[in-house]
Amino acid sequence: MTNGSTGYDTFHMGRSSIDLYSDDIGAPFVEITRFAAFVGGSPTNISVGARRLGLRSALLTAVGEDLVGDFILNFLKREGVETQFIPRKPGHRTSAVLLGIEPPDRFPLIYYRDNCADMELTIDDVLAAPIAAAKVFQFAGTNLYKDPCRSATLFAAELARRSGAQVVLDVDFRPDQWHDPRAFGVAIRSALRLVDIVIATDDELNAAILTDPAQMSLTYSQVSDARVQGDVESAIRAMMAMGVQAVVRKRGLQGSRVYLRDGSTIDAAAFPVEVVNILGAGDAFAAGFLYGHIHGWGWHKSARMANACGAILVTKHGCANFMPTLEEVMQFVERMGGL
Repeated sequence: MTNGSTGYDTFHMGRSSIDLYSDDIGAPFVEITRFAAFVGGSPTNISVGARRLGLRSALLTAVGEDLVGDFILNFLKREGVETQFIPRKPGHRTSAVLLGIEPPDRFPLIYYRDNCADMELTIDDVLAAPIAAAKVFQFAGTNLYKDPCRSATLFAAELARRSGAQVVLDVDFRPDQWHDPRAFGVAIRSALRLVDIVIATDDELNAAILTDPAQMSLTYSQVSDARVQGDVESAIRAMMAMGVQAVVRKRGLQGSRVYLRDGSTIDAAAFPVEVVNILGAGDAFAAGFLYGHIHGWGWHKSARMANACGAILVTKHGCANFMPTLEEVMQFVERMGGL
C-alpha cells in the first residue's frame, strides 16, 4: 500500500444518518417507549471505525441544512474523521433510521430517506475531495440506487483507480431502498470493473450476481434464502471474472473467508460472543479489515481483525458511537486467544 503517503489512509463515500435505536431492548417495536440517538450509515460507520483504530480517515457524504446534519457533523469532528469535504444540500434532508432491538435475531429497521441529502452527491463534490490522495477508497452499494450519487460514486472509483488507490466495495444491500432486486444486481455489476476488493454477506453476493434467467423472477426474500454454497461461490467467481481481485465473505458464526483470484481461499475463525445488536457489525468488520490490510498484515490476520471488530460491536447498543478502539480490540483478542 504505497499511495497516499501524505494524504488519507481511507476515504469513504456514501450515506449518513441519525440512528434512533430502541432503549427498550427486547421490546416489540410497537411497545418501544424510548430511543437513543446515534450516528449511522454504512460508509460513515466505517470511517469512524477506521479512525478509532488509528487510521487517517475522511468521509464524503452530504447532509441537509438542518439540525440533524449538525448532529452528525459534530459527532464526526469529535471523532477526528475529516469532514471538510462534506457538503450541505439546501432543500434536502439529512436521513434518519429507526431500529428495534429484539435479540438474538429480530432487529426491525425503518429508513427515512425520502429527499435525503446524501443521494445528492455530485461529480463536482467528488472533484472537490482529494480522493486520489488516499490509499483506499471505499464505497457502499447503496450509493448506486439513483443519480446523481450513482454517477458521482462511479466517477470517484475511476479517479481512485487512476491514482493507484485500492477500491473497496461494501455491498450493503438494503432491499427497501431498491424498486427491484434485479436493479441492485445490475448496478453492482456495472461497478465491479472498478473494484479491487468486495466485502459482502452470502445474501449480498446472491443479490449482486443474478445471472441465471431462472432467478430473474425471484423476490428479495427468495434470493436471501438461496444460501446454497455453490451459488455463492459461483457468484464470487463471476465477480472475479469482472476484475475483482479478492472477495471477503462475511459468514457470521462461521467467521470469514477470503477468496483470491488464483482460486485459493483463506478462512478466519470467528470470536464467539453474546449478541445484543447485529446492526453495524459489518461496518466494524470492514474497518478492522481495512486496518489490517493497510498495515500489510496479510489476508488471514486482516480477516481475523475484522472478525474481532464485528464481534465486539454485536455486543453493543449502536453503530458508529460504539466502534472499538485499537486498544479495545487488542485486549479483546488477547482474552480470546489472539489474532
